Amino acid sequence: MITKLEELVSVVQGRPKKRMAVAYAQDEHTIEAVNAAVDMGIVDAILVGDTNEIQRICMALEVDPNKFSIVHAESDVASANLAVKMINDGEADLLMKGLVSTDKYMRAILNKEYGLLPPKGVLSHVAVFELPAYHKLLLVSDVAVIPYPDLKQKMALVRYLISAARAMGIERPKIAAIAPSEQMLPGVESSIEAAVLSKMADRGQFGDVIMDGPLALDVALFSEVAHTKHLSSPVAGDADCLLMPNLDAGNVFYKAANHLCNAPLAAMVVGTKAPCVLTSRGDSAESKLYSIALAALNA
Repeated sequence: MITKLEELVSVVQGRPKKRMAVAYAQDEHTIEAVNAAVDMGIVDAILVGDTNEIQRICMALEVDPNKFSIVHAESDVASANLAVKMINDGEADLLMKGLVSTDKYMRAILNKEYGLLPPKGVLSHVAVFELPAYHKLLLVSDVAVIPYPDLKQKMALVRYLISAARAMGIERPKIAAIAPSEQMLPGVESSIEAAVLSKMADRGQFGDVIMDGPLALDVALFSEVAHTKHLSSPVAGDADCLLMPNLDAGNVFYKAANHLCNAPLAAMVVGTKAPCVLTSRGDSAESKLYSIALAALNA
């Protein structure tokens, strides 16, 4: 089982290299991360964007641009579209976001002509955090894509969490369905859906997993809080995965963990034909490297 994000890198180093297309690659942290991934033998990289700007950044970072394939594109939108087409044309196995904004990146992924979402698919996002105050890696969804997932979409999110957890060697993931309280609140939709999903898990509809909810965040992560509240749960204090109630909660958790807790992270879009690295433009080169490794692990 992978217990640290640096172990994620070690695992994929021992596997065949993947080909990765980077959309609008003229970003220092992106090029730093891609350069490290290339040097570690994780990927061969195709940098899509302004050739002159990419080469200028490479020179400033003292990175040899000749280790990459550089494909010129005039704008961020053109870069994202071209990188997505490379996946569909079999020229790349992974997609990565560079300096392009998330909404433009996602529009390219969702393009009806050449996008990466299968028919009737559910597009979502999984992030993995290495939190200083938690005893193991924590997988979280959705922090970036679906604003208010309905019950059917949350079922898909649970399956994505399970798949990502198993790729990391967690054979029987413990999933906490997060809500404002561990008490069943009939007027709170996230509470009701958490209870329904947990019952589905109890009946084996998600396979060999342990799921409980609704659980408040503190109960899901800290056993002493559950003990204080006299709550008995196989997930409390030992969750592998958090199913967030909505994007508001998920994205705030992501930014707080990253910037207030200095938590390294890895993140990717799921539900697509190929794994797509999706981090914030403000994330560190380290987190972007871990995200490349996470996507390569799931390719």
